[in-house]
Parts: sequence; structure tokens; C-alpha cells
Amino acid sequence: MEKVQEQSKNTKKTQSLLSKGLSLSVLTLLSRILGLVREVTKARFLGTQALSDAFGIAFQIPNFFRRLFAENSVSVAFIPTFKASLEDCGTEDGKRQTLEFVNATFTLLTFLTSIFVALGMIFTPLILRIFFAKNADTLQEAAVLTRIMFPYLVVISIAALFQGILNGLKIFSPSGFTPILFNSIVIACTYILAPFTKNPARAMAIGVISGGCVQALFQLPFVIKNGWRLSFTSLKKAFTNPKTRTVLKLIGPTIIGMAAYQLNDIVSSSLATRAGIGVYSSIQYSLRLQELILGICAVTIGTVILPDLTGFAKKCDWNNFERLLSQSVKIMALIAIPITFYSLIMGRNIITLIFARGAFDENSIEMTEKVFFCHIIGLFFIAVNRIVSPAFYAQGDTKNPTIAGLLNFATNISLAWILVGPLSGQGIATALSVASFVNTAFLFIFLARKKNIQVKKIIKEIALYSAKIITFSVIALLPLYFFHTGIESFFFKYTASRPVICQGLTVFVTGFIFAFIGLGLLLITKDDILKSAANKIRRK
Repeated sequence: MEKVQEQSKNTKKTQSLLSKGLSLSVLTLLSRILGLVREVTKARFLGTQALSDAFGIAFQIPNFFRRLFAENSVSVAFIPTFKASLEDCGTEDGKRQTLEFVNATFTLLTFLTSIFVALGMIFTPLILRIFFAKNADTLQEAAVLTRIMFPYLVVISIAALFQGILNGLKIFSPSGFTPILFNSIVIACTYILAPFTKNPARAMAIGVISGGCVQALFQLPFVIKNGWRLSFTSLKKAFTNPKTRTVLKLIGPTIIGMAAYQLNDIVSSSLATRAGIGVYSSIQYSLRLQELILGICAVTIGTVILPDLTGFAKKCDWNNFERLLSQSVKIMALIAIPITFYSLIMGRNIITLIFARGAFDENSIEMTEKVFFCHIIGLFFIAVNRIVSPAFYAQGDTKNPTIAGLLNFATNISLAWILVGPLSGQGIATALSVASFVNTAFLFIFLARKKNIQVKKIIKEIALYSAKIITFSVIALLPLYFFHTGIESFFFKYTASRPVICQGLTVFVTGFIFAFIGLGLLLITKDDILKSAANKIRRK
């Protein structure tokens, strides 16, 4: 009887965890879609003008430090320490010490980020010379925008701490909803305030700082409701709290690896802004499209399949580990490869449909299309990296993925430096795609060193399956290659005054034809991966 009750409890816990995971995945997908809408708003008001570059860099600076300090501190240092401290909350003294730790961390985080932001605002012009050395007008406006948005680092760091507390208590939805609020506020502020500010970029910047404040304030009631009334403490207590000092010790080593990764973006952005006006913005628009596609892959595949890898590794069930790893990469191939081929033909139509309005003119479309073509060829490898890296983490190995990431960084920066001259933005995008392939290659090389996994067998299975999907994608693409301009012309006759409807119908019809042929080929050949994925999702 006790065993049955225990099994029932475990089943309920599993269902609850799965429910939370799926709801968080839905929120993440919605957030990515709204993030794309935010980029559409930016495209409408700023296009690929110098003002767009100025806003992009101004937003990237506090965002860089957010990723480096706030997200890193919470995930790597605060949450594990907080969870360990929660185990002592059964006594009054344990609860008091945990609250002191949380207040000390809250005080220290607010103090240090405020000092950092103050210094950053003072030295903003010097920081921006990395990006706008030859353009004084853009530099001046970027300085204004950066100073408006730099305090975002303080509020988003506090929001990250609140998220850490809630996640430590296994409460995920409030934190998952805040990016949706952020994107919504940025979009709303841009439309509402643009007529009253010097330029639309400043309206959007006000939206960023407002959205950051709401991200923190929205989570606060949930933190208080669960018994954590935060307050400031003295700096002496904040710096001397033993658990806060533990957090600081944990943060240090990880910042180095994270800095190398984030430095990738900084160097690429610097090269892009020096390559010409609008190059940086066109790269950002292209990346946003790619991120949305990757987000869909991660939601549909990663959440459902990948967590099982850790369970197999713990049980040393390497046969099932290999099977699941191979299957996961094949499913990524089933999604990413057809999307890549479709985008190579229909990329211009997709970009026109999503971005072409307002300041996003024909020149903007051409610039973004060229960059997107070079980005999308690396989609499969970026998607595979999202699968193979967790295969290391499942075995408790963080060293090899870090080394592969550093090699990715070195390859990307070296190639971007070489190619940006002759190819401009296309060179930077090509460098990222090649570097993603290099990252994938080294991940498999390092995985081959694991004696318990037959990597050659996995690679052979993946290569054969990928070749099949490439063949099917080419077959499905042939009608579009010959007739997509005719389909567009047909819809243009009836919707010439409404280009969005014209492009929407073109993308929908060509997408349906491509998917219909592709799925037909998979069904005719009785594709095991399609069948397995459908069954897995249905069971979950």
C-alpha cells in the first residue's frame, strides 16, 4: 500500500514538473514571438538607418553586462546556494539566516550594479568609441540612448534575483511571463511616445527602461506572497555574510568563460558598425528571425526529449543514451534542414512580410536578405549544438563544451575580421555559420573520447538521415524554385495595394506546398523519426 502511495506521489510530481515545463515553454515561445514583433516595430520606425545602429548598440551595452553578471550570478551561484539554505528553514534560526542571506545579496547586487551603472554613464562616450569611432553624429545620439537605458542593468539584475528566489521555490510562471511584459511595453512605448520625443529611438529606449522596471515589480508580489519580505541591510553585513561570500566565489570563475562568449557579440558588433551604416541593424534583424526558428525547435524538441539524457547517464544506460542522442539530433535535422532550404528560396518574401513597412525600405530588405542567407546555412549546426552540449552536462562534464565554445569564438572572430572587408555584413554572418559548424565538429570529437559512447555509430546514423532529409528537401523545393515568382505575381494582381497580404499569401501557399511534398515523402518512406516524434509528443 505504501509503495502504491509513493508511486502515486512520484507520478504526480512528474506530471506537475512536466506541466510547469510545458507552460514555461509556451511562455518562452510567446516571448520570442513578441521579441520578433519588437524587432518589427524597430524596423518600422528605424529601418537600417544610422539611428537604428545607435539604438542597437546602446541597448546591447547594458544587455551585455546583464548576461555577464545578472543571469550568470543567478543560475550558477545564487540558486544553488539559496536551495541549500532552504533546507535549514525548518527552524526559526535557519529561516532567519536564509532571510539575512537573501537581504545581503539584494543589498550587494543593488549597490554594485548602481555604482557600475553610474560609472558606465560617465564613461559612455569612451565605451561607444569602440563602435562609432568615425561617426560623431551617431556617437552623440548613441550616448544619449545608452544613458537612458544603462539603468536597465540595475532593475533587470533585481528582476533576475527575484526570478532566482521564485525558481528556487519551484515557481516558474511569473518569471516566464516577464519577458512578454517587457516586449509588450517596449512596443507600446515606441508607438505612444514616438510623436513626443526627438526621434523614435528615444521612445523605444524609454520603453526598455520602463519594461525592465515592470519585470522586477511584477515578480515582487509573488516573492512577498511566499514569505520573503526583502529589505536593505548595511553594506558591512552584505559583504561579510558567509553565504553571500559563497555566491561571490562561485561567480568569479564562470564570469571568465561567459565573458569570452559575450565578447563574441561585442567584437562582431564593432566590426559591423565599422563596415557601414545599417550593417549592424541588418544582422540583428536576421538573427532575430533565426532565434525565433531555434526557439520553435527548442520548445518542440528540447523540452520533450532532452531531460531523459541525464537519467540515462545516471543509470549508466549508455545504449539508451546513444539512441536518444541520435534520435534528438535527427529530429533537429527533420526540422532545421527543411526550414533552411525553404528559407534559401523564400527568405526575401519572409523578410518583406515581417519587416517591410515604415523606414524599412527596399535597401533594408536587400541588406537583411543577404545577411539572412548566410545566417540560415548555419541553422542546423546551431540547433545540433543545443542538443550535443547537454549530452556532456548530463555526464557532469562542463569542461569540453567550454573548450568547444572558445574554439567557436576564435573561429568566428578570426573569420569575421577577414571577411568583413570584402563581404561586409555577409562576411560576419558567414563567420558565425562556419564557427557553428566548427563547434559541432569539436563537440563530436570530444564526445568520441568518452569510452562509453559509440560516437562513430551516432555520426553515421545522423549523416545518413541528414542526407535523406536534404534529398527530400531539394525535391520539395523544386516546384518553388520554378514557380514561387509566378505565385507571388498571381497574388500581386489582386493585392497590389496591400503588400503584406500579398507576401503573407505567397509565404503561406509556398510553405504549404513545400510541407505537403516533404511530409508526403516522409510518410511514403515510413520515416521512423517522424513517427517516433509524433508518438513522444502525444504521450507527453
